Amino acid sequence: MAAAPDRLDLLPTVGVLALQGDFAEHAACLRRLNIEPLEIRTPAQLFAVDGLIIPGGESTAMAKLMDIYGFREPIKAFATARKPVWGTCAGLILVADRLVGDRPEPLGLLPMLVDRNAFGRQMDSFETDLDIEGLDGGPFHGVFIRAPAVRETGKGVQVLARLDDGRVVAVRKEHVLGTAFHPELTQDLRMHRYFVDMVRQAVRP
Repeated sequence: MAAAPDRLDLLPTVGVLALQGDFAEHAACLRRLNIEPLEIRTPAQLFAVDGLIIPGGESTAMAKLMDIYGFREPIKAFATARKPVWGTCAGLILVADRLVGDRPEPLGLLPMLVDRNAFGRQMDSFETDLDIEGLDGGPFHGVFIRAPAVRETGKGVQVLARLDDGRVVAVRKEHVLGTAFHPELTQDLRMHRYFVDMVRQAVRP
């Protein structure tokens, strides 16, 4: 009988929170990397994945749905277990510990202050190239749609990218990643590959 494959030879399992927002686009990016995603619709499904993406969408609606379906404490426990979490746009808002304004209540996974509507309304959405620390291959094209921005970072938070005006739009602290833009709306898979590598490193014995 052949020996079971070593854990290092296995592809990591990545979940995408599928309550609201553009979870399908993230799932499609993962499939292009030969990662079969699990669309997370119940807290119990978190036990089946090694990493979690919280997608862009409407942060207030997503927070309400997390509370309705009992996700808040399980996601906190998931992160406390040092399983990687990546929040994009609305997801960045939800992984923060402080927001400009008092709603929605964030998860508190990253010590930072986030401005929910840092760039104005939908009509003020924009695209720009970003230099992202740790990402090879030149600038990454960032798509910003009613995007947040990080106003202040706490202890241990690494700034990965800023706009030309200095506003912070990508951060990481250990196993938690946050981006204000939408990598899933481009053909560039480097940010998804970056997160998959975080998950792969986390599952190593």
